[in-house]
Amino acid sequence: MPRRGQTVAEYFREEQSCVPSLDADLIALLEHLQNAFKSIGVITAQGVLDCYTGHSVGINVQGEEQKLLDTLTNDIIIGTCEESGTLCGIASEEMEDVYQIPKWFRSGPYLLVCDPLDGSSNIDVNVTIGSIFSILRAPQGASEATVDDFLQPGTRQIAAGYALYGPATMLVMTLGCGVHGFTFNRELATFVLTHPNMRVPETACEFAINASNERFWEQPVRRYVTECLQGKAGPRAVDFNMRWIASLVAEVHRILVRGGVYMYPRDSKEPSKAGRLRLLYEANPMAMLIEQAGGAASTGRERILTVEPDSLHQRIPLILGCKAEVERLARYHVSFDTGDNTVLEAPLFNVRSLFRTA
Repeated sequence: MPRRGQTVAEYFREEQSCVPSLDADLIALLEHLQNAFKSIGVITAQGVLDCYTGHSVGINVQGEEQKLLDTLTNDIIIGTCEESGTLCGIASEEMEDVYQIPKWFRSGPYLLVCDPLDGSSNIDVNVTIGSIFSILRAPQGASEATVDDFLQPGTRQIAAGYALYGPATMLVMTLGCGVHGFTFNRELATFVLTHPNMRVPETACEFAINASNERFWEQPVRRYVTECLQGKAGPRAVDFNMRWIASLVAEVHRILVRGGVYMYPRDSKEPSKAGRLRLLYEANPMAMLIEQAGGAASTGRERILTVEPDSLHQRIPLILGCKAEVERLARYHVSFDTGDNTVLEAPLFNVRSLFRTA
């Protein structure tokens, strides 16, 4: 049983006896990831002192502005983990193709998928950012990874987690047997268990969504948000608070600590894109964490972890958090998709704004 105050190394030693997947190679890979996160925590803490903020270096493969810290963190994770001898390949948000492990390093049995710096739009305003990772098993005997090797559903993840760079640097991860949070102790230069057995609270009074996209939402999401905004006087009989940080790591961490639901749903803003977030290195690892903590994660129409990937940078809608709230949203989507007139003709589906007009 994980104990508060344990170092990550102590946690791994104890978990080896009850987690079959926790072999020496996986431990070595996770230790190298820790080292990468420590380094990233240092440079993000320095910020403008080291001239890391405010610099755009171009457009990445996603068609999004790429910050200097995006490329630096990508290089740190690759440079730290490629020498671990545990990897067959790496896929990253910042790279169009799979990164092949150089032949002078030993190839290993795992694949690493990562978002090196989630929430980089927050860098200049000094708001919490993070790194997200997912670990998959490589095909047996493979020495070079292909794109197809990474196209595995989230149910096949061996481990997943994130590092959070805020007032404290944290590592939150799951090996498939619960979720545990470790805080970086600068005096010991290691992560120490501070949040054992993290659980998503069963009730929620907060939701997170980008309200500027309201006009593009599908009706099920519009209905859900409208009900929340009606507070105690509405059908939910609860006053909800609305949050939006624009950092998936920060949003998920808040839900793990105090509950709620996060929504980046399918909408009509960019009809050619099924969703905004990437399945392999954002939605899948966060869905694994949330499910292991007793919550749920869905596209609105299916469980995230069962989605079969079709490309390395596939986008997908993401709704996650309190299980009851995610299930409610899924029911609203079913009602909408099946043409349930008792739902569609309800006043809640009239076109309206989140905000009153004079």
